[in-house]
Amino acid sequence: MAVADFFDVKLFLASSITLVVIMDPPGTVPVFLSLVGRKPPAVRARAARQAALVSLLVISLFAIAGQAILAYLGIGVPALQGAGGLLLLLIALDLLTGRGATSEPNVVEDVNVALVPLGTPLLAGPGAIAATIVFARQAAGHVGAYVALACAIVAVHLVIYAAMRFSGLVIRVIRESGITLLAKIAGLLLAAIAVELVANSVRGFIAGG
Repeated sequence: MAVADFFDVKLFLASSITLVVIMDPPGTVPVFLSLVGRKPPAVRARAARQAALVSLLVISLFAIAGQAILAYLGIGVPALQGAGGLLLLLIALDLLTGRGATSEPNVVEDVNVALVPLGTPLLAGPGAIAATIVFARQAAGHVGAYVALACAIVAVHLVIYAAMRFSGLVIRVIRESGITLLAKIAGLLLAAIAVELVANSVRGFIAGG
């Protein structure tokens, strides 16, 4: 039997590279630090773990049943892009105006930050979800392809977790003023990503219409 019957190397490499580019583990570090950089190391570690797990669960869910879920709800990828863009825009405005920096840290806030916007839609966003659905469709019932896709999803999330988990090394260098600057930069980048998502959503609706 061929190696591809047990493990599709090409699909593993293609899906891994694609998801890394879309989810951008290094790019999540500024946003992660801007949201939880002022909190204790234990809280940052927990937030990194929760965000990675939430993203892993969401991506895995759409890998398994993404097409069925979207078809059942009558939702297209443009709708996901629009919703994700609007949500990211709200977070970006908070970072740019500094409203998120003055709130007192608490357990509920930590969990919410890990869920939204870190876990989704920043990590498990419309682009990652759409790419996962496409790769799952390419697997087309081949066990080796499904195994490769599953390994790729797990590997990418391990990289994402490592990037956020060891972001504390960056904090030691940039200090408090650096975190404030990162928050502004992250807010601007998130706003740009949000506008791009909304624009892609509009283009998708026009093309589909």
